[in-house]
Amino acid sequence: MQEEETKEEEPFAESTEENEQFHPTEGIIWGWVCIPINWFRMLSREMHWSFVFGVVVVYGISQGLGGSLAGVGTKYYMKDVQKVQPSEAQVYAGITSIPWIVKPLWGLLTDVIPIFGYRRRPYFIFAGFLGVIAMLLLSLHENLHLVLALLSLTAGSAGAAIADVTIDACVAQNSIAHPLLAADMQSLCAFSSSVGALLGFSISGIFVHLIGPMGVFGLMTIPSGLLILLGFLLDEPHMHDFSYRQVNQKFIDAGKAMWTTLKSESVWRPCLYMYLSLALSLNILEGMFYWYTDSKGGPAFSEESVGFIFSISSVGSLLGAILYQYALKDYAFRDVLFWTQLLYGLSGMLDLVLVLRWNLNFGIPDYFFVVIVESIAQMTSRLKWMPMLVLSSKLCPSGIEGTFFALLMSIDNVGVLSSSWAGGFVLHVLNITRTRFENLWLAILIRNVLRLSPLCLLFLVPRADPNALILPRESLDSKVAIDHSLESKNVELVSLVSSVEGK
Repeated sequence: MQEEETKEEEPFAESTEENEQFHPTEGIIWGWVCIPINWFRMLSREMHWSFVFGVVVVYGISQGLGGSLAGVGTKYYMKDVQKVQPSEAQVYAGITSIPWIVKPLWGLLTDVIPIFGYRRRPYFIFAGFLGVIAMLLLSLHENLHLVLALLSLTAGSAGAAIADVTIDACVAQNSIAHPLLAADMQSLCAFSSSVGALLGFSISGIFVHLIGPMGVFGLMTIPSGLLILLGFLLDEPHMHDFSYRQVNQKFIDAGKAMWTTLKSESVWRPCLYMYLSLALSLNILEGMFYWYTDSKGGPAFSEESVGFIFSISSVGSLLGAILYQYALKDYAFRDVLFWTQLLYGLSGMLDLVLVLRWNLNFGIPDYFFVVIVESIAQMTSRLKWMPMLVLSSKLCPSGIEGTFFALLMSIDNVGVLSSSWAGGFVLHVLNITRTRFENLWLAILIRNVLRLSPLCLLFLVPRADPNALILPRESLDSKVAIDHSLESKNVELVSLVSSVEGK
């Protein structure tokens, strides 16, 4: 019997030795695979799977995948279908972003006015239908007037903005309920957006070449349809006996609360910095795009090449999000913003090297160099943007988180709009057209100098780290916040309600 047991144990011992032999390598690989999986599971456990699912749908699919497809499609639509000048396209891009500027309006609606007893689900459904109708009009009408095209693009942008502010309200509420996970939530948003953008840019050039920009608009109905699905699947508690007579007073209370918070020095100073840092970074992307595709003065990239360049460059955005999550998220806001703004300004000089064709003197092909330039630009832009998002979530008073976060984001979007229109003005003054790019280098130089100017304004940013409270105590404990405390629980997703009841 002992011999038989020994014989039976020998194969087991050999298999154990084999497992131990391959265990280190397999363990390392499995460990890296498990890190993001465990991270998603932790966020789903702490804040319910519906919140994580909503972030992935809105940021990953609607804004990331859909935004990249629509971005490339719109560039070729304006250039080849509407045949507008680069400066005009830059201004029109600013017009279509106006719905993002009025985000406080969408935030007030989601915070104050429930529809059929729900505060979140109907707004996702409305945003989805708005996007579907707008994209169908653009894809099915061959000779659409420029004004109607701009209205449709703006309507599609409004649908994305409404969905964005609705999920942002959930992010802001969760940031207050789970302050130690505030940076993780912003990393989840950035990770979803970057992965979606990577996939979207990878296929954007191919689809523009195969079905044209109008066909791409037809594909955009899919992300909008998923927003409708999210509205039906979102697990949200139903509100009973809501008094719509109190809506006017709640609007007044919310406005007073926002004004009271915005007057605080610890709030308006970083808001001013965020606006100026964005407004001073001139947006001349349309001029660069026209030069990319020009057959005489530029590299003459095809649709597939442009899509592939943007897809590879979006890896830089993903790396920026990962770098912030694992290396920079615990550092003070002012320190991180100093180095990221400096790197952002210096990296823009690579565009100057590209336009002056100095890269060819060093034997570096245009295609390879553009991929490097775009990747670095996306990474530095993401690194600069991430701490500002975390800082914004920390400035939201309790009870009107969604509205105030939307207000902060609208301030940022005003900065983006200012940057876009100022860039269009510079392109127009320097006479950069569809076929003339002699002064494009000067526009890049002006942009890069202005990118460095926000370094002189860093005194407006608090020295606090992301784990510290930034709002003054009176803003957190104000009467308005107390009046909204019970209501705020109903606004949150069911996971947060359950966690409160569990305590």
